Amino acid sequence: MTVDERALGESLVAILSDLIAIPSPYPPGESTAICDYAAARLLKAGYRTEILARKPGVDNVVARLGSGKPSIVFNAHVDTVGVGERANWKTDPFKAVVQGGAVFGLGAGNCKGSMAVQLWLAEEIARRGGPKQGEVVFTFVADEENLGPEGMSFLREAGHVKPDALILGAQTENQLIVAERGVLWARVAAEGKAAHAGNPSAGDNAVMRLVRVAQAIEKKLGPKLAKRRDGAMRSTMNIGQFHGGHNTNVVPAAAWLEIDRRLLPGERVDTAFAEIHTAVAAAGEPARKVSVEFLTGTNGFRAPAKGEAIAALTAAIKARTGRRARFLNATGVSDGRYFADDGIEIINFGPGSGAQGHAANESVPIAQMVDAALIQLDAVGRLVGLS
Repeated sequence: MTVDERALGESLVAILSDLIAIPSPYPPGESTAICDYAAARLLKAGYRTEILARKPGVDNVVARLGSGKPSIVFNAHVDTVGVGERANWKTDPFKAVVQGGAVFGLGAGNCKGSMAVQLWLAEEIARRGGPKQGEVVFTFVADEENLGPEGMSFLREAGHVKPDALILGAQTENQLIVAERGVLWARVAAEGKAAHAGNPSAGDNAVMRLVRVAQAIEKKLGPKLAKRRDGAMRSTMNIGQFHGGHNTNVVPAAAWLEIDRRLLPGERVDTAFAEIHTAVAAAGEPARKVSVEFLTGTNGFRAPAKGEAIAALTAAIKARTGRRARFLNATGVSDGRYFADDGIEIINFGPGSGAQGHAANESVPIAQMVDAALIQLDAVGRLVGLS
């Protein structure tokens, strides 16, 4: 069954225009309206569709067709970043504008372009009678921009999805990301004793204590992490926040910093957290005056090199473009991280450039959306069979 590519492009633009017109920024992260839209389309197409939420207003859609194995799960997040400085936008952020072969609007690239493609894909699979074996599942989730637990993390924890392969919408220009670093956030706090700034020796400066701790962390961990590499991926650390004191004329009694650690697929969150503990202890400060708190963390992942989903997508890319698929390096993290320890194939794929995400006047090329739709339709056919 062939697809009219011109009509496909028009359909994708229409769906994306609808999605852009439904505000779903974080904050506040409310996703009721956009999930209602997606659920209505999927229900009409014949999917067994649920809207699931653990936190009121932070809705997620799960829609399935077929049953059994393999379970091929598609995912796109419905939330966007905020508009930011409105003056930087050349058009209304909540109105899709087609110009130069691309669709402009808030979330056009990240991640409503992929969401539009996946909605069309879901409907096309249903038009063709559904999978001949196994099931296809489409998930549209909130709380991604917040790195929060109420979206894909919730669906996994509650057992609503149990994928054999997870294909996440992402701005990869229709290439593949199959490996991703883990992430760990930790807070280090230092205590001191307040005193008047005119007599600092009467106090104990928590900011200066934390400075010494930060220097010890860099000295202890910096050289080690610099040696850890996995292809283009690097093991990194960044102190992203440093706060202390409340008034210039007071010796600060408390201070804290937060660390972002990116871990190679072979590193573990618990080991990385222990390394931070060791580095903090190396500062030599009194143990009762310094604490280390785990904030959040997930391990990295690498999809199996000979996975069936990767093989299907690479073959589909070659068939569509005439070129071999490229495997890209991920800078950030995706919702795939919640499945990192499940031994499944996790793949990021979709239209648009990562440079367009989180920026004013973001856009997604229509031609890439068309390619993404046809590549994924081909891949589904290879994995579960379609008419």
